[in-house]
Amino acid sequence: VLFLIVLIVILFGFDEYNQKKKIKISNLYNSTLINYSENNKDLTLKNLVKIINEKDTTYSPLSLYFIIDNNLVKDELVMNELFSTVIEKTSLDKEIKNLIIYKKALFFADNIDENSLLEILNPLINSKSIWKSHALYLVAEYFYSKNEKQKSKDFFNEIILLENSNQDIRIEAQKRINRDFSD
Repeated sequence: VLFLIVLIVILFGFDEYNQKKKIKISNLYNSTLINYSENNKDLTLKNLVKIINEKDTTYSPLSLYFIIDNNLVKDELVMNELFSTVIEKTSLDKEIKNLIIYKKALFFADNIDENSLLEILNPLINSKSIWKSHALYLVAEYFYSKNEKQKSKDFFNEIILLENSNQDIRIEAQKRINRDFSD
């Protein structure tokens, strides 16, 4: 009986600790965004990186998105580390993690080579994720921009043949094939 009482107290204590931690992170995130201005970008970035390193399922991805949207980090190595923390070290729902992988590919697509882009997107391309058709479209557009028309066409065709492809992306892929690859 004493053991059960101690166990219950520990469980409630742990839950209370986690709730207080979540509130603290929430308050830091909200105050950081409220106080954000051109004059305090460094403080904003410092707070957002701190939140990302807390590996919170809600506020770490939101902090990363804010950094991206406001272009607070110019260094690609730092951005890669932030993405890695959120993707690999934060306990996220599978599809949320896949979305962040897709956003990582979008973020770096203009400045990386084919192998690096495919390496980032492979978890999506080789899955049944709802983000798979988005990843395939990004790769198709990447190859098209590099004037590798056959590779681009192959990825557009894969989108069309995909069972659970996003309908809007499937339509766009079909339009691209009809417009740019018809003989």
